[in-house]
Parts: sequence; structure tokens; C-alpha cells
Amino acid sequence: MKMKFTSKIIAAIFIGGFAFSIASCGKKDKTPKKPEDEVLIKVYCSGEEYWTNKKYFRANSIGESLDQITSKKKAMANAKADLASSINTTIKGTIDNYVKSSEFNNTEEVLENFESLTREVINQELTGIKTICEKQTKTKEGKYKTYIALELSADKLVTKMNERLSKDERLRIDYNYEKFKDTFDKEMEKLENR
Repeated sequence: MKMKFTSKIIAAIFIGGFAFSIASCGKKDKTPKKPEDEVLIKVYCSGEEYWTNKKYFRANSIGESLDQITSKKKAMANAKADLASSINTTIKGTIDNYVKSSEFNNTEEVLENFESLTREVINQELTGIKTICEKQTKTKEGKYKTYIALELSADKLVTKMNERLSKDERLRIDYNYEKFKDTFDKEMEKLENR
């Protein structure tokens, strides 16, 4: 009797395993396959840790040249241009939203003054950017590649903007730093949530 019971268990396990293997044969692997002619590459100084967030503006780029210094200059110039573009877009959104939500007498003139002053600050602050990643490689063809990532503190930028805006006699009367900073922070959150 014990023998029949054991052989039934073994038969049930065998049949269950066979049924499971047949059922799993019908399932398709949902993992995407990479095309055979493509190779996955790792881009240095790139990825989530190098994205703009609410504390820092960040940009990264690659420069390539037969000359090592030129490759670095290209990478730096491209990253600075990307950083400046991101900052300008954010500041423009901040100024537009700040001025629209305020009660200035001549909105158009105020916008022009804000934009002019903030351009000055941005140009000055771009000299204070920080390199947070730099890698150099040499290709099989003998070219140098420089990977670079830059950042600029959002708080430092808005502080410098505040200093400049609060010194302007035309704007000082209606300028409210807390409201401006709040508007700026909201624009930075939009960047982080992209």
C-alpha cells in the first residue's frame, strides 16, 4: 500500500512537471531583444545623476578630435551651450510667471528690465560652473573623445539674481524676492519632473 502511494506521488510530480514545461513553451519572452547589428554603449558622464534637478542646473556633452585639448574644448563648449539654454528657458518662464502674477504698471517694460538684468547675471554666473564629471578616451582611429558634465547651483544663481534685481531702482519698488524665489522653485520642479 505504501508503494502504491509513493508511485502515485512520483507520477503526479512527473505529470505536473511535464504539464508545466508544455505550458511554459507557449509563453513568449517579453524581454526586448537588441537588434543583432547594434551594440549597447555606455556614455560616460551621462544618466540620471547628471540631470538637472531642483538644486542644480546640469548639462553633459561629448567632444571628439584628433587633438586631446580640442576634444575637451568641444565637449566644454557644447555642455556650456546646453547649460545656458536650460537656464535661459527656466529664467524666462520664471520671469514671465512672476510678472504676470504681480501688479506692475507697465508689464512690458518690467519684463524687458528683468530679462536684461537676468541675462547679465547668467553670463557672469556661467563662469562659475563646476565640472562634475570628465572622462577621456581614445578611439581605434586615434581620435580623442572627451565626456563632460557640468553643473551650476540654482540657489547661487537665484541669490545673484536677487542681488542684481534688488539694486535696480526701477524694479526695487515692486520686486518681492520671496515671490520671485517661489516662482523660480516651481520652474525648477518642472525641470526635475521631466
